[in-house]
Amino acid sequence: MPTSLFDADFQTIFDAAKNAAGQANGPFPSPPDWRDQWIYFLMVDRFNNKTALPRHQPFDDPSFSDFQGGEFSGVADKLPYLKKLGVGAIWLSPVLKNLKFDPIYHGYGIHNFLRAEPRFADDPEKADDELRALVDATHAHGIYIIFDIVLNHTGSVFTYLCDANDENCKRTGGSESRFSDNIRTVRWRDGDGVPRPQFGSVESIPTPSLDSVIWPKELQKDDFFRRQGGTKPGPDDTIGDFASLKQMLTADADLQRFLIRAYQYVIARYDVDGFRIDTLRYLKGDLPRLFGNSIREFAEQIGKKNFFTFGEVFDAQAEQDIARFIGRNTNDKSDLVGVDAAVDYPLFNALKAVAKGFSAPTALVNMFHFRKQIERDVLSSHGEATRFFVTFLDNHDVKERFRFIEPGQEHKFDDQVTLAFGCLYALPGIPCIYYGTELGLSGRGNDEAVREAIWGRPGGFDENNFFYKEFRKIALVRANRPSLRYGRFYFRPISGNSHDFAISSLQPGVLAFSRILNDEETVIVAKCRRQVWSIVGYYRGRTAQPAEHSISRALQQQGHTCGTLCSTPDWNGNCAGGGRRNWQRPIADNSRRTPALRGADIRALADYRNDLNLRASRAASCSESFRPRLANPQLTISHFRLRRDTRSGNGTAVNIAPYLIRR
Repeated sequence: MPTSLFDADFQTIFDAAKNAAGQANGPFPSPPDWRDQWIYFLMVDRFNNKTALPRHQPFDDPSFSDFQGGEFSGVADKLPYLKKLGVGAIWLSPVLKNLKFDPIYHGYGIHNFLRAEPRFADDPEKADDELRALVDATHAHGIYIIFDIVLNHTGSVFTYLCDANDENCKRTGGSESRFSDNIRTVRWRDGDGVPRPQFGSVESIPTPSLDSVIWPKELQKDDFFRRQGGTKPGPDDTIGDFASLKQMLTADADLQRFLIRAYQYVIARYDVDGFRIDTLRYLKGDLPRLFGNSIREFAEQIGKKNFFTFGEVFDAQAEQDIARFIGRNTNDKSDLVGVDAAVDYPLFNALKAVAKGFSAPTALVNMFHFRKQIERDVLSSHGEATRFFVTFLDNHDVKERFRFIEPGQEHKFDDQVTLAFGCLYALPGIPCIYYGTELGLSGRGNDEAVREAIWGRPGGFDENNFFYKEFRKIALVRANRPSLRYGRFYFRPISGNSHDFAISSLQPGVLAFSRILNDEETVIVAKCRRQVWSIVGYYRGRTAQPAEHSISRALQQQGHTCGTLCSTPDWNGNCAGGGRRNWQRPIADNSRRTPALRGADIRALADYRNDLNLRASRAASCSESFRPRLANPQLTISHFRLRRDTRSGNGTAVNIAPYLIRR
């Protein structure tokens, strides 16, 4: 195995990948468009071991923070399960080697940037080969692989000499220290994790162990590390270590060059298809742009013409920071295009609250309007960067899963899950599901609570689980609707009297939006109230004539409001013509109206209950105006049936069950 970026065996891997580009036995080609995929994010240690139960019980103990025993082979064993679910790409938590004496099961404490983690292998000596075998098996199932990578920091490769009054430093044995304006005295660890007083400089350690310090050897330079302790007090929280994880000085040009070359090797050695970049906003010296561009060009060189990179930007100013770190601003002089996309925390914050009933749909609309202003000039290698953001509703960092279980009423809020993820799959971006969400996991409280050893749950990987089956249906709807993957995106104003239209400002409210692609429009209406329904209407074909319609939803009784969907909204959410004119595409800007959409039409589910043999006896209490003028349309409606809603401190409960109904 190589220990240097310039070893002969390192170069052999590089050359082999380049020489095999485009050949049948060469690197696995990229997808033509990543929006055709959706991503399944799993933590390797917590996903599956095909031969042993989790080392600690219960499987979801929120106080356990050590290795549970998940392995590469365990992931490979569940590829048929993931393929059946509809997964297009798997995002693996970090798989590169961490320090053997450190129980960092999540993998974000890398110390060897070339080798695979031995604890994830059946045979630790063959970890590199087993990781490559997992990638090859995944590709054989038609699924792509994304590695979670780290550039900002390493594992706890050294300790600090503690100040007399630094109790946390003493308690952690020098692994953590408060921030200092000056470089602190450090002691590098040996292969057993023992800090050696004589190891004050990594450059002076004779023959360091492969289980200590940092590898490849080009990274073994003191000046590559900040060595000032934890987070610096003040407004900039990107300076300093992450607890025991040691920050590197990523503005250093040599360090940048070595990290880029190391991760190019990772692509060549393991045939990976994309990178998720941890702590992207912490990187200095224009590294996000340099790294993204260099990785893309190397991948193109070996035949991966659409290698995908997306970064984590997790803070209160996420939208503004995303614009700083993603792609290329058209006002910049540089020709380099950086990281392709971001993990979509702004959407997570907005959509979760709307779907649970804590916020009105106007909050989501405002988020997208703000995004349009902030990121107007940002382009990625794919074009408009925001169309490729990786969207999600729970993950390993947000300390609670989306599903909420109320004690004594286990399924009371299950309906929120399918409603929210149905909307997620219809909104712009590349949807991402966190492992276990498809099985109804509901941990909350801390990091460990949402990092369950899933193969230890009662029932295991149950393909008859309600959520698994519904997520599979939702994924099929997206796969069968090009407009949901590529279409332009507009919010739809609604009305309670068919005359006054606006984006819903109620809490909870009605979320309505369209995805439009050429002559195809998909309209999503998600209403979070009692006896609610969400309908996705779909017409296709140039021969159909425009339709006049209004939608009246739900019950006026018991506090419900009948609603009409605006057929002629403008960009600001106003409705022209009272919603009774031919359905038109929304105004793209303040001066230009696009042509009328051919064949676009939505019908209330109540009007279809006879034709489609559905029972919605209570949904017809509001009057329905519907006057179609269609020339033999081929109609496909994917409707999301929502059951009764209840209110509690956790939001609004709804249920979504997608179907394909052909007439």
